Amino acid sequence: MPVLSTESLSKSYGKVSALSGLEIALARGTVTGILGPDGAGKTTAMRLLTGLLRPGAGRVLLGEEDVTGSRASSGRIGYMPQRFSLYPDLSVDENLKFYANIFGVRGGERRERTEQLLQFARLTPFRKRRAAALSGGMKQKLALACTLIHTPEILLLDEPTTGVDPISRAELWEILLELKEQGTTILVSTPYMDEADRCDEVLILRDGIILDRGSPTELRSRFPHEIIEIEARPVGEATRILERFDGVREVVPFGTRIHLTMLAGREDREMLREALIGEGVEVGSIRTASPSLEDVFVALATGVDAA
Repeated sequence: MPVLSTESLSKSYGKVSALSGLEIALARGTVTGILGPDGAGKTTAMRLLTGLLRPGAGRVLLGEEDVTGSRASSGRIGYMPQRFSLYPDLSVDENLKFYANIFGVRGGERRERTEQLLQFARLTPFRKRRAAALSGGMKQKLALACTLIHTPEILLLDEPTTGVDPISRAELWEILLELKEQGTTILVSTPYMDEADRCDEVLILRDGIILDRGSPTELRSRFPHEIIEIEARPVGEATRILERFDGVREVVPFGTRIHLTMLAGREDREMLREALIGEGVEVGSIRTASPSLEDVFVALATGVDAA
């Protein structure tokens, strides 16, 4: 049985549908990612799951318990919104103490949990530093530690690494994967494809509707087009020539290489080579490449189909 699930969850703001018929089922000890452009409904989904919003239709289930629109589940769920409210004038220790008090974690349990989280989040050397003086990555790790102070079994994270440097992003994900190994169930929205690739399941959301779901490997296997990587110079001229071909969906230059997305069955590598050479372009290798999760996401999020 899933630890957290939804049934036909929907939410509208006036005449605008933010979420339509959302069906999710989070298994214990897994990481599920939500990918979607701005306005896709990711934050609305998170707020519905935490009870901060009431849906227009549908249910939220915590195990078998209906918790739709209720904050009663807050003891079992930790929610880290995009803008977590750290108190800048308080130290790292004081912020943890404040959130521990909110969740009723006191006395020896609070002291023990604080020490564990400071070590876990690699913040022990900075415990007396004011939150305002922390780097962006440290602030996010402190926000995560505050979210974990009451030991929730389910963690909902709304784009936790946006605006964070690559090293801090990697460190934060190391912490999340450690939590997963400890049995925590995690739902995270992210704009980064490398992060989505680390999830057990990915949901691709657009206009409040799930377009596809599955493991990163499963999603790539269903990509409807062919990806061809071409090494050519000059790249600008080669790009302009390739954009004229029938069946071409996208042409993206990467340094001296070009990624060409074509409809399946239209990829004639020798024809492409001859056309480029015929117009004075120097051509190196031409090979079929595996689609990335970004290729899958862009195709779905922009409404590009196989036709």
